[in-house]
Amino acid sequence: MQLVIIINLLLFFTFVDLHTLQIEDTKCRTDAYPGPTTDKVDDVVINLDLEPEERWKDITRRMKPELLQLLQEIKNFTNFILKGKLFNYINEYLPYIATTLPEPYGRELKGIAAATEIPLGEIVLYNIFYEVFTVCTSIVAETPEGKLYHARNLDFGLFLGWDVANNTWALSEALRPLVMNFHFQRSGKTVYVITGFAGFVGAITGMKPGVITLTMNERFVPDGGFVGLFEWLIMGERDSHWVTFLARDLLDTATSFDVASTALSNTKILAPCYYILGGNSSGQGIIITRERTKSMYPMSMSQTKAGWYVLQTNYDHWKAPLIVDDRRTPGKACMDEMTQKNVGFEGLYNVLSTIPVLNKLTTYTVLMQVNSGKVETYRRYCKDPCFPW
Repeated sequence: MQLVIIINLLLFFTFVDLHTLQIEDTKCRTDAYPGPTTDKVDDVVINLDLEPEERWKDITRRMKPELLQLLQEIKNFTNFILKGKLFNYINEYLPYIATTLPEPYGRELKGIAAATEIPLGEIVLYNIFYEVFTVCTSIVAETPEGKLYHARNLDFGLFLGWDVANNTWALSEALRPLVMNFHFQRSGKTVYVITGFAGFVGAITGMKPGVITLTMNERFVPDGGFVGLFEWLIMGERDSHWVTFLARDLLDTATSFDVASTALSNTKILAPCYYILGGNSSGQGIIITRERTKSMYPMSMSQTKAGWYVLQTNYDHWKAPLIVDDRRTPGKACMDEMTQKNVGFEGLYNVLSTIPVLNKLTTYTVLMQVNSGKVETYRRYCKDPCFPW
C-alpha cells in the first residue's frame, strides 16, 4: 500500500497543474452554515435487537449500486497490482478475516455480503480501508455556559485516484452517496449514533446521547496499521482491538467520559490513531494520541492555549504539521477568530468550511451536541479553487 501511495503521489505532481489549485490567503468562513438541504444526509435505524446478519440488510441492499461503484473505483485504482488479479486474492483470502473478528462484527459483514451478493472479501476490504486511510479535522469546543459541541470533517481517499479532468479524488466522490447517520437502537430507543458509510460497521464518528461524543483520526507513522494487521492475520495474535470497533464498543457501553477516556488510552489497538473525546460536562474534551500499546501526551481542553477547545488533524499536537498539509494552523486561527461566545453548530460548521480545512478529500461535516443528542451531517464538495487535501 505504501508503494501505491508513492506512485500516486508522483503521478499527482506529474500531471496536475498546481497553478489551477492555488488559493488566496485563507479567510475564515462566516456564511457557510447551514449547508444545502440537498447535501444533508439521511437518518437510518440499525436495529440491535436483530441478529447481526440481519441488521444491515435493508440499507445495504438499497445502497448496493453505490457500494458497487465504490468497489469499482478501488478496482480501477489497484488494477496494475498483480497484473489485475489483486481482487482474485482478496476474494479468496480476505473472507478469513471475517471469521476472526470479535462479535458482532464478523457476522455483520457476512450479513452485508449475503444481502448485497457482493463477495465477502470485498466487503472486508471496504471495512479494513478505514483502519489505515483517513485524514480528518476534529474539534471539541465549549460555550461560555459549559455546553460542549463536537464537530469534524471526514477526509478520505488521499492519493487514491486523482481525476485530472475534474480535479477530484475518485474514491472521495464515490463515498459521498454512502454517508448516513446510523441510529443504533434497542427496544426502539437510540443507544448511540454513528455517522459513517453504508456497509461500514465500525465507528469513526459517533455519539452516545447524554454521555460522550467521539471521533477517530488517522495518525501518520511509518508502520501505520500494517504491523497490527500482520500480527492479527499472520501471527494469529488477537489481543489487540480494531480501532473503529473499539470506538463503536465504547459508544455502546461507556457510562461516562472518564470510563471512555481510560479505555481509549489503555486498550491495545491494531493501528496508531488519535481519539478525540468529548463528554457532557465543562472541560471534558481531550485528544488521546495513541501508539498501539499506549497513549502519548494526552491533551485536555484546559491544557490548550485557548482553554475552551481542542482541535486535532493528523499530526502529533506537540510537533509541527507537515508543511504541505497544515490544516491545524488555519483551523485554530478560525476558532480563535470565531471566539468562544459563538461556539455552536453555525460557528463550527463555518470553521470546518474554511479552505484548506475543507478540501477535495472532505466527504462530510458532522456536528454533534451531546446533551440534546442532536446530530447534523452534510455531504461536502469543495469547488475550485480548492486544495487537493
